[in-house]
Amino acid sequence: MLDVALIVIAILALLCVIFEDLIHIDKAKTTLLLGTISWLLLFIFSPSISQTEHINDALMTNLTEISTLWLFLVAAMTFVAYLNRKGLIENVMNIVMPKKISLKALLFFTAIFSFCFSSLADNITATLVSIALVLSLGLPLKQTIRFSVLVVFAVNSGGVSLITGDVTTLMIFLQQKVSITELLMLIVPSFVTVMLLAALLSIGITGEVRIKKQRNDIATVDYMIAAIFLATIIFTLVANVMFSIPPVLSFLTGMAVMFMVATLYGKHNDNDPILDYIRYIEFDTLLFFLGVLLLVGMLEHIHALNGFMYLYDSLPVSVANYLMGIVSSLIDNVPLTAALLKAEIAMTTPEWLSFTYAVGVGGSLLVIGSAAGIVAMSKVEGLTFATFLRYSGLLLLTYSVGYTMVLLLANAFF
Repeated sequence: MLDVALIVIAILALLCVIFEDLIHIDKAKTTLLLGTISWLLLFIFSPSISQTEHINDALMTNLTEISTLWLFLVAAMTFVAYLNRKGLIENVMNIVMPKKISLKALLFFTAIFSFCFSSLADNITATLVSIALVLSLGLPLKQTIRFSVLVVFAVNSGGVSLITGDVTTLMIFLQQKVSITELLMLIVPSFVTVMLLAALLSIGITGEVRIKKQRNDIATVDYMIAAIFLATIIFTLVANVMFSIPPVLSFLTGMAVMFMVATLYGKHNDNDPILDYIRYIEFDTLLFFLGVLLLVGMLEHIHALNGFMYLYDSLPVSVANYLMGIVSSLIDNVPLTAALLKAEIAMTTPEWLSFTYAVGVGGSLLVIGSAAGIVAMSKVEGLTFATFLRYSGLLLLTYSVGYTMVLLLANAFF
């Protein structure tokens, strides 16, 4: 009976995520509450002392995995929060954007910008910045929605090939299913499909827009911190390949260097303390991940994840991975990825790469399927589940093309 109750709790948590807009309760609150309650029940109804010790060991293992992910995201998001609030990201957009541009060309520019920026920043920050760019253009609603759909797909596609860009990619990497160099192969199919979607969305769109430019005053130390951020990303990739240094250690080191540089250059003062920028990151997202991974760890402990084995036993792995990508548009890709990793399904490198692409990009098919979609829906008035659904056919086509390219390239090289 306890196992049934725990599975019901996990399903309830999933429903709370899906219907977040209807119940008006942040998904971070519901998942964290139900995740902690599920482990409390395991301890309370433990039949013996030896079983309690087993539960405690499982919880400690689960918390270790969560803390590794948490600390990495805290470091990466602190960098981005600092640079964004200082206006450096906005300045970069102003430099690369022309004063006048056609809507078709602007679609491709938006696609490229969202794709590249999401490789460096987390998906939430990349979406916020990209959507802010779209809204600043003052386009009609239909065109704004078209641009927003492109942003969601481009952000999810751009983040999938680097551990700094997508949480699910980071999770798969931390479990040593793929290496950093293997993940870089995903850049080609991801970029091609983003350009394909931009081309399809540009059909029938005409006109030009004028870009209003506003330059922010950037201090020398802010440029130094931007350089430290880029150096940290490069060092993380190189250090892991050459010395097997965990990415979390590299990013924490980079964040520490950022704090020291800001302090030495006089940025640490009562009006603008450098440590305050940790407060500007999306802690609700981090708490959501905590709750989700607690729930998945609980399901793994009670062996409730064996159901995934049936899907992979009854279908070819490539087909099962493709379907998992589609499922990720209904079920958040973080718990989906965590569940499959806990199920310990045996896959080859090409199959893990195809799974990484599927759960990273498949969530774009529905607006509720990814953090990027939910952020876009909250910022763009008129972008709803129904209006986004009109573009799901195009999104499914581009997702399918990208997935096929991943399989072909991965099998050719690995």
